[in-house]
Formats: sequence, structure tokens, C-alpha cells
Amino acid sequence: MRTGVPSYRENLYTPANSTDPYPHYRRMRELGPVVWLPKHRVYAITRYAECKAVLLDARTFISGDGVGLNPVVNRLGRDTTLSSDGEDHARRRKLVAPRMTPRALATMQQQIEQMAASVVDAAVARVDVDGVTDLARALPLGVVPDLVGWPTDQREHLLRWAGATFDSLGPMNATALRTMSSSIGMMRFARKIARTGNVLPGSLGEDALRAAADGVISDKEGVALMIDYLAPSLDTTISGIASALHLLATHPDQWDALRADPSLIPNAANEALRLEAPIRAFTRRAVSDVEVGGTTIPRRARVLVLYASANRDELVWENPDQFDIHRDASAQLAFGRGSHSCAGQGLARLETETLLATLVEKVTRIEPAGRPEWARNNLIRCHRTLPLRLHAA
Repeated sequence: MRTGVPSYRENLYTPANSTDPYPHYRRMRELGPVVWLPKHRVYAITRYAECKAVLLDARTFISGDGVGLNPVVNRLGRDTTLSSDGEDHARRRKLVAPRMTPRALATMQQQIEQMAASVVDAAVARVDVDGVTDLARALPLGVVPDLVGWPTDQREHLLRWAGATFDSLGPMNATALRTMSSSIGMMRFARKIARTGNVLPGSLGEDALRAAADGVISDKEGVALMIDYLAPSLDTTISGIASALHLLATHPDQWDALRADPSLIPNAANEALRLEAPIRAFTRRAVSDVEVGGTTIPRRARVLVLYASANRDELVWENPDQFDIHRDASAQLAFGRGSHSCAGQGLARLETETLLATLVEKVTRIEPAGRPEWARNNLIRCHRTLPLRLHAA
């Protein structure tokens, strides 16, 4: 225990606590904005203002020493955009930026609208569906692999590989060990793609490999960027869509309000992200002694930025555990803040909002059709199954 710092001795990464972390977050917030976690040897940042301040101060709280709780993976991830700082981070991020501008996304809108219509029509025809496999996964799996440039005949392992990437960023526990072979498999395949140049023309992957060939980035960076582009763009968006569907199905008054006023769709998407942040937390490393929320974080200490706790901070949100699509939740931290904010958040919003708009047009009611199950993952908060019944308009 650190002198003068409240301590919370629970393991936040057990299967049970990963499935329902919010009671723990609430008790930690009650202890203070900074809490020492002896199980993980990190300072947890629990409240909104302090989380936002840490994220915006990239000079003091660096990502270059890794953003996970696993020291092995933190070392291996130093060629990635996620685990980099300053000029290295800017250089790597610059490769993806042109693809994620509003103008670039506008060229994809018609394609995404057509895909959403096809997905929803098929789901409505079945009536009883799995909200994860039949709805939430459909758009990201239809859009992201093509955008990244992943070979069309070699995509059967993408979801498993992406999930393993996030598992590896937690502590070195049974969950991380269970998925280690998948993480290794994804890295080997990315290296093979880089070696053979087998990517779709005009894709992010082609951009990365060309940059490596031109000496803008190293060959190792080119391989890492293939994974950088893919993993976050799949699981996080799938999580956000599935959570929105679950919340709307279990709050029929909110679904009725959304159908009555579709202009609330961006609100609904933000509120779902606030209430169920897809990524629970990332870490940063302090490069000097620094005060956060009245607590001195010592140099070289690791802090755990709890996005999912900050998004339910009682000092910021009235009735924070309540789902309310009339709430302005645009300040939620699910996409992060600062230089490391999610580069693909524009695409994620486009996919989520387009699917919701299509459902509003074609479905009068969404209701639960069974007990949902949460997937087991160290970082990602996502349903494994989500039984729903759709009533056609």
C-alpha cells in the first residue's frame, strides 16, 4: 500500500469481475480519484476529470512503454501506434489519418447504408436473431477487413485474433495465456502478408507496406500497423453496436423515443458508449513525479486509466447508471482523449449510427429473446451472445 493513497485489493480481472466491473468501480470512486491496486501494482485513475487530464498530458503520461498490464506484451508492442509517443506516434498515425477524414468517410456512406439495409432485412426476416453475430458484427466485418486490405480468402481467424490482441494487454493471467497462441498466430500472419505483399490494392495495408518500402517506417512497424489497424476497428465497434442493441431492447421507452425522433440516434450511440465503454482501461507510465487528484504519482509508476469508471462518474453524470438517450453524452471517454484518441472513431460512429437508423426505419420493436452472455476478455466489454426478437415495421 502506498502511504496516503487508498488501496483496493480486489482483482479486477477475474472472470466474474470482468463481466460485472461496475460495483468495483463505484467503490473505488468512493475511495478517491486515485486508488492503489496491489494486485496489479498500478495506480487506478477512477474519476472523469482525472482520467481526462491524464489522457491529455501525453508528455507526462507516456504510452511508449506500453499501455497494458502485461510487461512482456508492453515490450513487444513498442513498434505500434498504440504504444508510441511524440514523433514516432505522429508518423505512424499520419498513415491512417487520410482514410478517416469526414470527406473520406463520406465516400463510404452509401456502401455502408446498403450493407446495413441488407443486414437488417435478413435479420427481420428471421425474427429471432443473435444481436452479436447477425447485427453487430455484420458491418465491421464487411467494412474493416477491406479497408485494412486483409486478403479476402484468409479472414476466418480475424475475430479470434483481434480478441486475443486485447486479452494480451491485460495482466498475465489465465485469460491472457489462453489466447497467447492466437496473438502469435496473428503476428505470424501479418509478417507473411508484409513479406509477400498480399494486400488489397488501395488499402491501409498497402499504404503501410509502401511506407516501409520507402523507409518512412521500418519493416517491423509495417507489420505492427497491419494489426494496429485491424484489431481496434473490429472488436470495439462490435462491442458498441451490441451494447446499444441490448440497452434499447431492455429499455423499450428509449426505443420508442428513438423511433419518434431519429435525430436522437447520435445521442443514443454516445449514451451506449458512455454506459458500456468497449475498452475498460489502458495504462500509461509517468515520466516524472506528478500530482493527480491530490495524490503524488511517483516517477516510473504505471497508472490505469479506467474509461469505464470515468464514464459513470457521479460528479459528472446525473443518474450515471441510467440509460437515457436524451442525455448529451458526447463528452464520454470511450474513444479516449488527446493524441491517442481513437483514430477510427469516425468510422465506428458511421457504422453504429447507420445500423441504428436502418433499424428505426424497419423495426417497430426490439425485445430480449433470451439471456445474453458476456464474452470473456481482459479489456473488451462485449456480448458473446445477445438473443433478440425483431418486430418488422
